[in-house]
Formats: sequence, structure tokens, C-alpha cells
Amino acid sequence: MHALTNKYKINVNGQPHEIESDEDTPLLYILRNDLKLKGTKFGCGDGICGACTVIMDGLPIFSCDTPIWSADGKNIETIEGLSVNGIHPLQEEMIDEQAGQCGYCLSGITMRIKALLDKNPNQTVDEVAEQLDRNLCRCGSQSRILKAVENYIEKVS
Repeated sequence: MHALTNKYKINVNGQPHEIESDEDTPLLYILRNDLKLKGTKFGCGDGICGACTVIMDGLPIFSCDTPIWSADGKNIETIEGLSVNGIHPLQEEMIDEQAGQCGYCLSGITMRIKALLDKNPNQTVDEVAEQLDRNLCRCGSQSRILKAVENYIEKVS
């Protein structure tokens, strides 16, 4: 059975887009293939690893298992959206702490951290670490990532 092709309106990084696609096309494919936003990574394709994490209407989501129909009319922020007006302070901390060994997971982790701290900027590093369990880092950079988070929290509080 062939999925229905429809038009969907999404706002990505502050820019409106009208997308024509099959209803079950993953948001990740739309971001990477149609909108050419390559910062959001394809990891597992099953909503397990978190490499594809973006922010949709303020919440971190896995874009690989989010069908485009569920993003219709929503605001989506990708890693590219963080640096529209220069590098985001969270990204600066990630760079300063050399938080990305291979870097593949880092855009998804950064987006989850941003969403968590936007929602509640008074979280502790331990609280953020607990919520990062959904994002895998196979290189073992977690301690540097958490040091970057700690530095960021100190700067914004």
C-alpha cells in the first residue's frame, strides 16, 4: 500500500517551508534531503540512539521516527538553527571542552540539552545527565559533554 502524498507546512529554524511528501516520510529525511540540513544525523533509524534529535515545539524528538504528518504546522529547530546569529554559547562550550570525539552524536545531544535547559534553566548537571540517557555516544565523550553543560549552566545562571 502506498502512503498518501500531501502538502505539509513546517517552520524550520524560523523559515517557513511547504513540503510535498508521503505522509509517513520521516522528518529526518525531509530535513536532510529536501531542506539540505545535514547537521541532523541518521543513526539507528529506530528512535533509539538520538543522533537525529531536533526540537519540535520546544520538545526534543527523534526525527528518524517522526512522520512528516505529525510535524505539520510545527516549529522545528535543528543544530543549524543554533548558529544563525553566530555560534550559540552551548556550542562554544562543546568546542572549548572538546566534547565531540567523532562528533556524530553531538548535534543530537546538543539539541536535547538546549531543549531541556530552555524549558528549565535551573537544572543541575546531574539532572541533565540523567535525561541524556536517550542519546548514545559511542566514543565515550560523556564526561567532556557534561563539563561543557556545567560551564554553560554557570554562564547562563
